[in-house]
Amino acid sequence: MIDPDTSTTGPATASGTPTTAPRALRWAGTRAFLLECASLADVVALHAHLTAAPLPGQVEAVAAAETVTLSFTHRAAAVAGARAVQSLTVTDRAGQSGRTVDIDVVYDGEDLAEVGRLTGLGADGVVRVHTQTLWTGAFGGFAPGFTYLVAEDDPLQVPRRSTPRTSVPAGSVAIAGHFSAVYPRSSPGGWQLLGHTDARMWDLERSSPALVRPGDRVRYRAVRELLRVTRDPEPAPESMPEPTTAPEAGTAGAVAAGGTATSPSGPPVQSAAAALVVEAPGLQSLVQDLGRPGLGDLGVSASGAADTASARQANRLVGNPPGEAVIEALLGGLSVRARGSVVLALAGADTPARITSVPGSGADDRPAPPRTPFALHDGETLILDEPTAGLRTYLAVRGGLDVPAVLGSRSTDTMSGIGPEPLASGTELPVRGDRGFAAVGTAEPALRRLPRAGEVTTLRVVPGPRQDWFGAAGLEVLGGQDWAVSSQSNRIGVRLEAPAGGTPLERVREGELSSEGAVAGALQVPPSGLPVLFLADHPVTGGYPVIGVVVPEDLPLAAQLPPGAGVRFEPVTPLTLVPAVHLDAATAPERGTADPGADSAEHPATPLERTDP
Repeated sequence: MIDPDTSTTGPATASGTPTTAPRALRWAGTRAFLLECASLADVVALHAHLTAAPLPGQVEAVAAAETVTLSFTHRAAAVAGARAVQSLTVTDRAGQSGRTVDIDVVYDGEDLAEVGRLTGLGADGVVRVHTQTLWTGAFGGFAPGFTYLVAEDDPLQVPRRSTPRTSVPAGSVAIAGHFSAVYPRSSPGGWQLLGHTDARMWDLERSSPALVRPGDRVRYRAVRELLRVTRDPEPAPESMPEPTTAPEAGTAGAVAAGGTATSPSGPPVQSAAAALVVEAPGLQSLVQDLGRPGLGDLGVSASGAADTASARQANRLVGNPPGEAVIEALLGGLSVRARGSVVLALAGADTPARITSVPGSGADDRPAPPRTPFALHDGETLILDEPTAGLRTYLAVRGGLDVPAVLGSRSTDTMSGIGPEPLASGTELPVRGDRGFAAVGTAEPALRRLPRAGEVTTLRVVPGPRQDWFGAAGLEVLGGQDWAVSSQSNRIGVRLEAPAGGTPLERVREGELSSEGAVAGALQVPPSGLPVLFLADHPVTGGYPVIGVVVPEDLPLAAQLPPGAGVRFEPVTPLTLVPAVHLDAATAPERGTADPGADSAEHPATPLERTDP
């Protein structure tokens, strides 16, 4: 996990009045942009305004030390949103909303004496100032439940440790830079530790999992010891019965009166109370749907299927709505046995699959067809072999998988640990049952040509929002060579390596970038110069500059890149997605137009114009 960033280039207190000056806008792909704010007070006020009154099509607003990142459902909404923020006026709302949360702390931290020395207050003085200060939640993003707290007069300002700890215990109360926070879970970290608390900063059994959210006020209370009072979890809201719709009579694959799917000839092919039992999970098999967008300010990424197009196709083939939960299998190896008869479909990677019959039944083993609905009868086993192309295979069952939803989604987030556990041998996955969905589909062609190891796949990329950290030469390097997919890639991101004789990306600017909102498809560049292409489980914020963002239409293809595949990035203009004539042409949106497809000769610079040094 990435350590929370504390670097800022401007004042970080929440005091003062938000600026009314135009905010610089930097596009982050085609559906998101960053707004650069003059102060943290402006960040807090702008984020509060956009959270309370979201723009049309706005998915989420993620605040950071100096920016607010807005993402939208589609390009047109993002363009309209960029125009709307030009005339947006907000007032200082910090401290006017939110709750007051008291956190009991035992001040026994390993760095308490050092902080006393750095501030000149001594250990007792640090405790006195820390507890007498009213802290305000400014923003989240590092991890679920981790909220950056700021104070009105910035009373304790100390640097991070020169050597970060490999593991900071959950409940550690810490400060660094202008901020204070409580670590919600054990993770690496470089903040100065003042003490510890047993307050649960993140608890999925609460109706609001985060104990402290942006806008809340926090008072730390010094105690000699912590006494936990056990309380029953909040009751879950009663669920409403699932609506049902009558099927069309005479339709192949329609639903019979008892809720069982029927084949054209009449015999049932899917049983009530059916389930899939995992015999072998392969390298990694996860339950995924279309994710949980909109929770970025809590530090929760959208997650969901890495290749959403293939997950949708698998559901479509069995007649499910697109958002039903499916199994995402990495590099094959998955084996599932049917308990009761079920209707399945495979999509995504080109994965040979076979069905083994029930021993003693007299039935023959048979291949499982790709991108075609098929029956898996009671006791039969479906086995996925290694893909010949692509990386991730999606298995859908008619009715969907009946696993508990967490924060509105059945997806497994591998970075935060939210959602169902990865599948293991013996895992039973009940089928939700046929609830009057559409008729089972027919065979479909592959959605695209899939990547293969040793072959080069082209991905379209919109330069920015921080391409100025690499200059024109950096953009030439990004688009002028074939990058190699590392075996260290995962659902968080595709790690890329420079080809033999190739060149890593080099910065042309000194210093460090404050953490800011990140989006799927972002090409974040760490000091090594080797980009990481963010996928579904990417961190909500990041502290390394992003040279470009892969367009959303190409992310399903990026999710299918196997280790050893080559990648070439093609710069495109944001609105039309056509190749840019010159690399610099694709950077036009970041330089001052709210319309990512506008040409500067036809559209004069707006107040959002950014002047780079």
